Amino acid sequence: MPFKLVITSLVLATSIIASAQKMTWEKKEWELVNTTASIVSLGKFDQVLKIERDLTKFPFDEKKLDATTDGPSFVKLTNLDMENGSIEVKVLSRIQENNPFPAARGFIGLAYRIDEANKHFDAIYLRPSNGRADDQLRRNHSVQYFAYPDFGFNRLRKEANGLYETYANIGLDEWITMRIEFQNKKARLYLNQQEQPAFVVNEMLGSSKTGSIGLWVEIGTVGYFRDLKIHQD
Repeated sequence: MPFKLVITSLVLATSIIASAQKMTWEKKEWELVNTTASIVSLGKFDQVLKIERDLTKFPFDEKKLDATTDGPSFVKLTNLDMENGSIEVKVLSRIQENNPFPAARGFIGLAYRIDEANKHFDAIYLRPSNGRADDQLRRNHSVQYFAYPDFGFNRLRKEANGLYETYANIGLDEWITMRIEFQNKKARLYLNQQEQPAFVVNEMLGSSKTGSIGLWVEIGTVGYFRDLKIHQD
């Protein structure tokens, strides 16, 4: 059953803060990068961060997917410079009403090693609507790694023979626990507290060696985040 969404009294204040491109969530300061954000209640959970891509600041063109997807559309933690460690967060995504991209899959995930200018980073994201599709090929595209700006999903799909995406049993409108552990060139994604990783990236392609982390969404997605945990090695 869908979660009931209730906007809290914090939204008005948050919207004002968001217009200045900074906001506070979980006692941390965040920078809005090509996104809009607010703090809401979702079902029984208070203080959930809701994020959507800002198409005014980061326009989308379906005919130019390489240039207008898999980019810097996240809420970024300020004052963090992290090389290795882990990030864990619970995510839930829905497809936007009046979605501008019919192939939207509820894209939601985490970016890390984001440089100061937001020009280089690595990321892993989910396509929850693919996880239980009848089409096996779509299922195989449930989880995606990319490295901005040179290695988006489209290039990796053509050149890397499936090494940077995989299947996961996930769905829209449900809480999914993501934990990414990254060390040097290797990253592992764990889903829903499973002992074994759902996805292994043996050779990350990003050029940024250290940086911050970001809560990431893509076109056509309403993304929700809660219970963030960060461990820096």
